[in-house]
Amino acid sequence: MTDTVQLQIGGMTCSACAARIEKKLSRMDGVTATVNYATERALVTGLDTPEAIAAVEKVGYQAAPLDEVDPDKLTEQRITTLRRRLIVATLLTLPLMDIGLVLALAPGLRFPGWDWLLVVLALPVVLWSAAPFHQAMWSNLRHGTTSMDTLVSLGVLASFSWSVVSMLIGAADTEGYWLGYGITPAGADTLYLDVAAGVTCFLLAGRYFEARAKRSARSVLTALGDLAAKTARVVRDGVEEVVPIGQLRRQDTFVVLAGETVPADGTVTTGSSSVDASMMTGEPLPVDVTAGSTILGGTVNLTGRLVATATGVGAHTQLAQMAALAEQAQARKANVQKLVDKVVAVFVPVVLGIVVLTFLGWWLADAGPRHALSAALSVLVIACPCALGLATPTALMVGVGRGGQLGILIKGPDALEASGVIDTVVLDKTGTLTTGTMTVDGVVTATPDDAGSRDPGTTALRLAAALDQHSTHPVAAAIVTAAVAADPDHRLPECPSPTTVPGRGVIGEVEGHRVLVGNTALLADHDVPLPTDLAAALDEARTAGSTVVLVAVDGLARALLRLSDAVRPEAREVIDELHAMRLRTVLLTGDSRAAAESVGAGLGVDEVLAEVLPTDKARVIDELRSGGHTVAMVGDGINDAAALASADLGLALVTGTDIAMRSADIICVRHDLRVVPDAIALSRRTLRTIRGNLVWAFVYNLAAVPIAAAGLLNPLISGLAMSLSSLLVVTNSLRLRNFRHTGND
Repeated sequence: MTDTVQLQIGGMTCSACAARIEKKLSRMDGVTATVNYATERALVTGLDTPEAIAAVEKVGYQAAPLDEVDPDKLTEQRITTLRRRLIVATLLTLPLMDIGLVLALAPGLRFPGWDWLLVVLALPVVLWSAAPFHQAMWSNLRHGTTSMDTLVSLGVLASFSWSVVSMLIGAADTEGYWLGYGITPAGADTLYLDVAAGVTCFLLAGRYFEARAKRSARSVLTALGDLAAKTARVVRDGVEEVVPIGQLRRQDTFVVLAGETVPADGTVTTGSSSVDASMMTGEPLPVDVTAGSTILGGTVNLTGRLVATATGVGAHTQLAQMAALAEQAQARKANVQKLVDKVVAVFVPVVLGIVVLTFLGWWLADAGPRHALSAALSVLVIACPCALGLATPTALMVGVGRGGQLGILIKGPDALEASGVIDTVVLDKTGTLTTGTMTVDGVVTATPDDAGSRDPGTTALRLAAALDQHSTHPVAAAIVTAAVAADPDHRLPECPSPTTVPGRGVIGEVEGHRVLVGNTALLADHDVPLPTDLAAALDEARTAGSTVVLVAVDGLARALLRLSDAVRPEAREVIDELHAMRLRTVLLTGDSRAAAESVGAGLGVDEVLAEVLPTDKARVIDELRSGGHTVAMVGDGINDAAALASADLGLALVTGTDIAMRSADIICVRHDLRVVPDAIALSRRTLRTIRGNLVWAFVYNLAAVPIAAAGLLNPLISGLAMSLSSLLVVTNSLRLRNFRHTGND
């Protein structure tokens, strides 16, 4: 039997680590493996759990069965540890660099033991704060590989060791090194301590913020798990009992009471109710279900008691399939960092080779061991990829900070990468282009010839609101709101005992009149004919995609109420702005075609895709991507979660559900749809900054290494030059603080 196991992986520091594990496992006979660096998970087929764990550990990483660990707890522990190391490094590096530079260059200010005081300040930074880099280097060397951590660790240790050795063997009257304007005083070797501590501090900051960004990559899976019911009310042998959700089986009969979450996909056998399925279908209205209707796990039963037969449980529910789609989609993220890792995979061994050749070349040229070691150390220090490590996280930090001021939350570099190449923006309708709140946008009253008397719309609204005033149904709330707004000087009349007819509407007596409020089926059940003008208005409303409620009084149809999900006032401006950015727009919704096309035509979108099921939304996104488009998805509901994760760029509105925001790459916090083009523009600008940083870092290293190898730089100048490279990267990133969207991004 072929086993498939899920493992939580520990010890990965870059996407190259994930590729290394995946490559090692996939080379084994009959084994296929997928390793997701973003979520730190591995899916291994062809091995049992102990064999899979042993194989991962053999490569130099840690592994544990997914169901035996708490990934969120591990992530928090890692972030806490990095934060502590960064705080210690910062508190010790700042005085070390300030005091050390002054004393090294001004001999008159030195006091006995000053140099050893600096060593004491640097020691915790080099040995404890930089421990993650040393541990990674040692693990890589044990398994015959290298990474960015290899150069960082060697550079830190070499700089610290050189300072200590120089202090022990250097003569007190020996001049220091050339700085470009003169010769440093004797004893300036302690400046290498600044290099060791500074490199550690800078790169720890980058590693800390990278860990925080990775935390959000897995949160969609946790949120989806929290949405599912934890227990089920199962009927077995005529006895109703509550059991853990894991004990629910296909074809089991289960009961869902009002207010409870549906535990599985199923078919209703007994009962009628309204079910809030907005998180799964995107429909703004609760769905009326009766015997024979389909219900989905994760939706909420609002009113009556339902008895259903389970058709999909556990991993086979639509909700679980969304979780699987989201996890699969996340596996293709972080390509910007993959580029850096690929370059570093070649760069690090080459630099180490150049270091060795530089030392041997100067040694054989009779330059002396001190000069040979100095030149080799210069190469190692100046090649230390500090700027490479800072290129992405610093730009990301500043871009995210500026985004926060503008109501935009950018989760990671994957969003930035996608923003630069997207050509299509897919927008959900309900709650995204529309407000997500039903409103009464028209009242049509019957003519005297048909109804016998003219009935003003305000009267019809008041009678309907009287029946609906104690209901929480969105349509009822919209009718009550409209009635109060139309006649604010009068209180709504009372209806002593309204009767709700599932799937039809509500009946009651108001001020001595028998009032029916509902659909055509309710009026037909009570033999109430529909006048010709109301019938025409009904057809027109349905064609426009509006929701219709009919009001009958004492056996006569008196009015038709048109309700719709109002389009956001800024929606048209946003569509025009996206078009100005040369982006194609697509409206994607589970709502009716008539309603979708009505909204799409009014806004001027390029294409309308309506009546799309939740699980099909991700498929539609994949089809667009297969057709050569790079797609951004804008949504706000749980039904959008898989599509948000499947798109090249996912944007969620904060007015939406928690799961939608966790699935997205960018969260739009500002309560204004104009935040969408702003978010795309900011992401593009941040991506350009990251690319500029990377280009500078690569060019700098390629140009500086030959100069250092030629002996034209000493370790002190190399350290200062390396710091300058990092400073330029940070300064370039800080320009994002002044970002303003002008329409040219």
